[in-house]
Amino acid sequence: MITKQHRGKTYRRMISSFLALQLVGAAVGMQAWASSEAAVSPSGVKTLSPEGAIQPTGPWNLGTRAGDNLYVAGMRGIDPKTNKLVADEEGRIRQAFLNMKLIAESEGATLRDATRLVVYVTDMYRYRPIVNKIQEELWGKGPYPPRTIIEVDRLNQDDIVEVEGTFYAPLKKGNR
Repeated sequence: MITKQHRGKTYRRMISSFLALQLVGAAVGMQAWASSEAAVSPSGVKTLSPEGAIQPTGPWNLGTRAGDNLYVAGMRGIDPKTNKLVADEEGRIRQAFLNMKLIAESEGATLRDATRLVVYVTDMYRYRPIVNKIQEELWGKGPYPPRTIIEVDRLNQDDIVEVEGTFYAPLKKGNR
């Protein structure tokens, strides 16, 4: 005789098994999606993952293209060749900007096409002058894009800087 309690346990096991299969299927699907060269959403948003760029370490992407606009995720001072943080502070900040630049250039934009930058630092007085110096090196005498610089308590891997950017990069005819 099947009791109400036994039926409840059986039902819970079936639901647990079903959910586990769903999770495995989703993980396999996400892995396949993440490995594709240029995943595109149903609305045409293209995921950016250019050769030579750093590798995302979680459920995020380096950037996206939505029409004529590029959105680059927060880049840190990770050397793409070693996948490790650059040791010195100035080199690390420079590398964060260079990582952002690589993604923008992969879609035909230059640093001068930046329409907005957001820079996160863990010590404003210590790192803002270095950020300014690196921007002057990379942009020359300007014009400079609008920039917001924010001091935060902590960044991933106890890094000192993270730079994100928005770029204008009109699509060429035939590239849509």
